[in-house]
Amino acid sequence: MTAELWAEQAGAPIPASPPARPDAGGQRQPARQSSLKRHNLALVLGELTGGSRLSRAQVAVRTGLTKATVSSLVDALLDAGLVVEEAPERGAVGRPASPLSLNRCGPAGLGVEVNVDYVAASVVDLTGEIRAHEVAGGDDRSVPPEHALRRAAALARRVERAAGADGLAVAGVGVALPGIVDADGRLRVAPNLPGWRDFPVVECLGGLLGRELPPTAAGNEANLAAMAELWYGGRPELRDFVYVSGEIGIGAGIVVDGRLFRGVRRSAGELGHVMVDSSGPLCGCGAYGCVEQFAGQEALLRSAGVPAEAGSALANPTGAVAELLGRARGGDPRTLEALRRAGTALGIAVSALVNLVDVPTVVLGGLHAQLAPYVASAVARELTDRVVGAESWPVRLEVSSLGPGAAVRGAAGSVVRDILDDPGAWLLGVLVGA
Repeated sequence: MTAELWAEQAGAPIPASPPARPDAGGQRQPARQSSLKRHNLALVLGELTGGSRLSRAQVAVRTGLTKATVSSLVDALLDAGLVVEEAPERGAVGRPASPLSLNRCGPAGLGVEVNVDYVAASVVDLTGEIRAHEVAGGDDRSVPPEHALRRAAALARRVERAAGADGLAVAGVGVALPGIVDADGRLRVAPNLPGWRDFPVVECLGGLLGRELPPTAAGNEANLAAMAELWYGGRPELRDFVYVSGEIGIGAGIVVDGRLFRGVRRSAGELGHVMVDSSGPLCGCGAYGCVEQFAGQEALLRSAGVPAEAGSALANPTGAVAELLGRARGGDPRTLEALRRAGTALGIAVSALVNLVDVPTVVLGGLHAQLAPYVASAVARELTDRVVGAESWPVRLEVSSLGPGAAVRGAAGSVVRDILDDPGAWLLGVLVGA
């Protein structure tokens, strides 16, 4: 095939002087025509994300590619199982078009979350819909990491089988963890899981899952919950925000211009360990007065006088958190005061974060989304009083609709988004594995 024909199929003419980019040594290298095709595959597939149903001609208009190019790219996406072409719509004027959409029975992502008192697993399809989900409670502070990961692996296998029965094939595994996770999937620090320091979670879980499931990657649970909010929260205008993830621990996912901000050492967003009272109680991180000791789940239950043995809302929906909510709805003074104090402490910590990163929106997720009717006003008051410039640019306070399973959904969704963002890499992997 000539370079000219390849370029036309890739959707771009051959320029008189090939585009160049600097390499690591400062020299300029020509762009490969294959990279143009890879770019255009992502361009075409991107038009179908978010539930769009478009014909080939409509995709061509939206992308600016030629109809012939779009047709060639769509055929490749069809062959890879990433899109489906439905029957022509009846009743349309002129020649009926066949709408394209993401394949709900195409490759899927499997998410695993290992948290302080539960493990969870979910499978999502290319549209982000949850197709299988399971949760198992258990205090992971009192057991070796390998024990908790065996439970997580068993759960992952069960949801993978359930998804397989529904026509899905898992393309990869994402793992959500309650602490600082490095690029190799090692849990460096988890204040609420002290026995997990520097533990190779991805390596261990990958060995337990075996070769029947693809290799895993891991991330902080608050970061993955924030990405789930970005992808599946139903607010397409939301591009810059802090997502507050509250369970036994408290974390924050920071999203700027639609991208996750992890920090240089991937440790950004440890909101739970922002100090709000220097004379406060000792925290698991070794410091005193962290917001987690005022607004975390166990601190809240203690303050309200609710027994904490029943576990988190995700592990036990009818347990301690349900009891806390029931008392709040009933107007119990001790419970309402505990929630007010928690909202104030959380608002102080979040205000400090907003002052540093300058984002316009805060999203309450996890436990704090459930408690929003009782804590949101106190959080909002602190944001108004403490954020510099709030009188001119008020900080929006939103409540997530994703529920306590946002992190595991984000872990599964990270696999899917990798495919949607770079279908060319997926196609190459399919060809290599064939």
